[in-house]
Amino acid sequence: MKLSEETEFEAKYNAWVEYINDSLARVITEKEAPEKSIYEAMKYSLTAGGKRIRPVLSLAVCEMLGGDVMDILPYACAIEMIHTYSLIHDDLPAMDNDDYRRGKPTNHKVYGEARAILAGDGLLTYAFELMTDSILKNVSNNIGDGLEARIRAINFIAKAAGVSGMIGGQVIDIESEGRFIDRELLEYMHKCKTGALIKASVMVPAIIMKLDKNDMDCLERYSENIGLAFQVKDDILDVEGNLELLGKQTGKDASRRKSTFVTLYGICEAKIKLENLIYDGIAALEKFGDKAGFLKSLAFYIGKRKN
Repeated sequence: MKLSEETEFEAKYNAWVEYINDSLARVITEKEAPEKSIYEAMKYSLTAGGKRIRPVLSLAVCEMLGGDVMDILPYACAIEMIHTYSLIHDDLPAMDNDDYRRGKPTNHKVYGEARAILAGDGLLTYAFELMTDSILKNVSNNIGDGLEARIRAINFIAKAAGVSGMIGGQVIDIESEGRFIDRELLEYMHKCKTGALIKASVMVPAIIMKLDKNDMDCLERYSENIGLAFQVKDDILDVEGNLELLGKQTGKDASRRKSTFVTLYGICEAKIKLENLIYDGIAALEKFGDKAGFLKSLAFYIGKRKN
């Protein structure tokens, strides 16, 4: 990206993040109720910061396609809630056993393991409550094809978060610790574990707006490439990053003897693979012309990010 393009992208990206943060802060409100502590635990992780790449992708795709961002916002927030739930559970002692996330103590370090599990469960279920509420509140407008498209979108998110997506990838990850896995299985694992929810972020606006197959195929190719690129960059940062910038511990993959894109490809080849994935993703957007400028810049951002 040219400097002017990069500055423009950063300004717009930061504006999207601020908009999403404001929306998420309104989604989970602490209530004076006997179960008050669960709202506190949910909100602690949901509002702890983060890049918000997934909801930004959803809103940016919607804007590129000429849709109403407010129509997509509940789905974008829901995806971020599902992502946050997965981080809470990933950090637990039974999983990755991490003490820090986004520069703050992990949820179970603050609220205890039992409540952290329930906070994750709460965010997951609240995500689907949020999406279905948005349909019910506008039921007169969501009839016929409009209603079916929204149901398809929720179904897509459910599959991306479930056993054929993120959870399935996590199972493979757990079972692969301490043993060698080949490149094919590594890519499959991360297309599920990391890529599926990123793909959903891109595809859900397209599903709701009922794009034709050719346009859907282009967005699918873009989403699959940047989803895998995100994980390759994570693996590189686990070697080259630091706690201060990442907000979480580094070197964990090596200590747990995990197969990563760095251990299988080497750091130099992993960086080449990252670059190829980004450029392949950008090429998939050519038919959208200048309207895809932000999404192209976002692909570059994934490759250059420091955390």
